[in-house]
Amino acid sequence: MSLHASSLYGRSPHIVIAGGGIAGLTTALSLHAAGFERITVVEAAAAIRPVGAGLNLMPNAVRELDALGLLDALEAGALRTRELRYYHRSGGLISREPRGLGAGYRWPQFSVHRAHLQQVLAGAVRARLGAAALVTGVRVTGVEPLPDGRPRLRLEHRSGAVRGRASLEPDVLVGADGIRSAVRAALHPGEGGPPWNGMLVWRGVSRMPARAVGSFMLIAGDDRQKAVVYPMGRPTGPGREVLVNWALARPAEPDRGEGSGCGSGSGSGAAFGCGDERLRGDWDRSVPVETFLRHYEGWEFDGVSVPDVLRAADSAHEYPMVDREPLDRWTHGRTTLVGDAAHAMYPTGSNGATQAVVDARALAHALARHDDPAEGLAAYESARRPAMTALQRANRRLGPEVVINLAHERAPHGFADIHDVLPAEELAAVARRYAATGAFDPDTVNQGSPYEVPLPAIG
Repeated sequence: MSLHASSLYGRSPHIVIAGGGIAGLTTALSLHAAGFERITVVEAAAAIRPVGAGLNLMPNAVRELDALGLLDALEAGALRTRELRYYHRSGGLISREPRGLGAGYRWPQFSVHRAHLQQVLAGAVRARLGAAALVTGVRVTGVEPLPDGRPRLRLEHRSGAVRGRASLEPDVLVGADGIRSAVRAALHPGEGGPPWNGMLVWRGVSRMPARAVGSFMLIAGDDRQKAVVYPMGRPTGPGREVLVNWALARPAEPDRGEGSGCGSGSGSGAAFGCGDERLRGDWDRSVPVETFLRHYEGWEFDGVSVPDVLRAADSAHEYPMVDREPLDRWTHGRTTLVGDAAHAMYPTGSNGATQAVVDARALAHALARHDDPAEGLAAYESARRPAMTALQRANRRLGPEVVINLAHERAPHGFADIHDVLPAEELAAVARRYAATGAFDPDTVNQGSPYEVPLPAIG
């Protein structure tokens, strides 16, 4: 079988991708690399702007971005993550793990600002596919299947005060429009909103002297609250400052106006925003750092002061910790889902953006290897959905970060020697199990990308 897209389909099919985030842009680049030519990304925002905070890209995702020729551009604005440390909230070190190349991978792990990654991807889409391939100010508002399996899309577009509506019938639709995906809602109309587990997350970016934040990623806390802090760039300027990403989590306190109407014991199955219009409608709420700073006073880990990091932030944003229930089906005819639209999960284990990148590459590979687009999408789902369902469930059990809870349960007031509390083999087993769940252990990743599509020689 030829693996060139246009020879398989007779003509290159028109593929529409709903969503211009990490999942959608990587999908467009992956499809283009696999030989597909007619690709349109529609993004609801009026422009691709530098927003968001930091994220970690695991070596399996970096491997795929390297295969797309983006490694140098990505690394120019990122930091190689060399070590991860877990701490008890009392300050005791639970474990330290090498990451990326130091852990035996052939590719590094990157700490990077989401905006830099998105700009690298968007720039590559425009350069390789043409400026017309990325259309902003257009959102998918509905999807219905046609008799031949193709989707009919309802689109809404806006330019300033002018709004319009249109419909489109592409050959393939990929829903990459995030946790509140309109494509997913059309495929699963009775699903409802994402469930909230009663936890709030605060995120932000600070600029700090490099000496004040160390060279490692830290995750610290107990079974009630947690802090994640890491640098995500090289020191710059005369003050040798670095960008620092931070994320905090703890249960909402309704009596203080946090998540009012739901309570802190909602459980993972509770409907998000069950009594609070603010939480239902505002997923990115700017709040003063003072709102939550009091919870983290005194938190210092090997010289990294969490309160100092928070006080250096320009702004802070509050989110409910939500995910999506695993689906028993991603694909309907010639429509499928990728990234958070398919398998939104709790922010544990650095797998949100990572798995979106892998989804994109797997989807393009499957489409290029099948004559029938519906068969290609079904093959993609068969390869990816079981592992992502397992990962969603593992993240609800806190994934590798469960070691913080175990240490607190067994030694709530701290410890002299962590191995009296958590034996080394138990710590290592937690990390191994989680890596095996998502197939991002070193042995699997180092085999190289399974998603390369050999194109026929031209001439």
